[in-house]
Amino acid sequence: MEAAAANDMSKPQHNDKPKPHKCTVCDKRFSSKEHLSVHTRMHTEQKSYSCPRCEKCYNNSKTLAKHMNIHSTKHKCSECGKCFHSNSALTIHRRTHSGEKPFECSVCGKRFTQAQGLRNHSKLHSGAKPYKCSECGKCFREHSTLTTHRRIHSGEKPFECSVCGKRFAQASHLTRHRRIHSGEKPYKCKVCEKAFTRSDELSSHMSVHTELKPYECSLCNKRFRSSSGLCEHKRLVHGNKRPYCPYCGKLFKTSKYLKHHVYVHTDAKPFLCRHCSECFSYRYQLKSHLLKSHNEGTWFTCHICQKKFCLKGNLSIHLQRHEGVKPYVCDECSKCFCSASELRQHQVVHFDVKKFCCGFCGKDFKRPQEVKQHVRRCPDVVGFDDIS
Repeated sequence: MEAAAANDMSKPQHNDKPKPHKCTVCDKRFSSKEHLSVHTRMHTEQKSYSCPRCEKCYNNSKTLAKHMNIHSTKHKCSECGKCFHSNSALTIHRRTHSGEKPFECSVCGKRFTQAQGLRNHSKLHSGAKPYKCSECGKCFREHSTLTTHRRIHSGEKPFECSVCGKRFAQASHLTRHRRIHSGEKPYKCKVCEKAFTRSDELSSHMSVHTELKPYECSLCNKRFRSSSGLCEHKRLVHGNKRPYCPYCGKLFKTSKYLKHHVYVHTDAKPFLCRHCSECFSYRYQLKSHLLKSHNEGTWFTCHICQKKFCLKGNLSIHLQRHEGVKPYVCDECSKCFCSASELRQHQVVHFDVKKFCCGFCGKDFKRPQEVKQHVRRCPDVVGFDDIS
């Protein structure tokens, strides 16, 4: 029996099947050349299998066959009308409406809608990051994350918008971009029926319908609806290490913002047009110039009124004005705004912070407009007859 047991131990186990074929890019090993060949296409982005219905391309026939089920689907969500190729995919999708999260982490108790989400999360506790970038040495938990990361070094943007030609490094970024052209707003508020293009916009909007303020300042016990509101409060009210402008004393959130602000005082214009002699202080000014003067770049067009914008962010704010959507909510008074900049301008009403100063009498103000109004009266007070 011992000899038989020894013979059994000497036999290769099923899970120990030799894998002599090694990927030269990520060192992953395979048992056959065919499997290695399929895997290699992930690195080369070679997608030879094209769908005859929608012309979408895939690395292998198996993935294409799975995709083809989409065109013959009969599994439809009763909530939003979205269709799926299998009943199991529909079941997973329904959890986005019900909020069900059946998969729980045994370490920290966090719950997930899909088993894959739990598996990815579990790697946080193990600390395993087996996929390493050969360019910078950064490590990742998932191979797909490494593949996306490598595009930072190569500059590759394989996903192209069929409407305006703009390219993206990630498919999710292209999906979000397409909504600019289609006007699609898949995220709908169940309370007031307002719709949004992004899930974070919906999450921010939902605070309008609740009086809950779960975020508390540890210094003054003031409460806020969002973590960003609490961070803004701490920075403006309690912060004392912010970088400041040596010319006017204005405080800034980061050194980057300060660097851009200093251009106002130094008149520095580091952004040069490659077509003419024009120079600009800020990158967005150069982008606007290239579009208007040299027709270089991509306009962002409103699908409702056809108005054109140089910056995508400006178009997003413009579209919200069409719909009356105001996703940025003040934590103090619940007043809503279309853009983050409008909210920031409003919030100074609630904070006892005066960042703007009169150069004649030293009086401080909350807004730059208040300084301009004050200066019209200030010369009479301090004895100046005229200001050129």
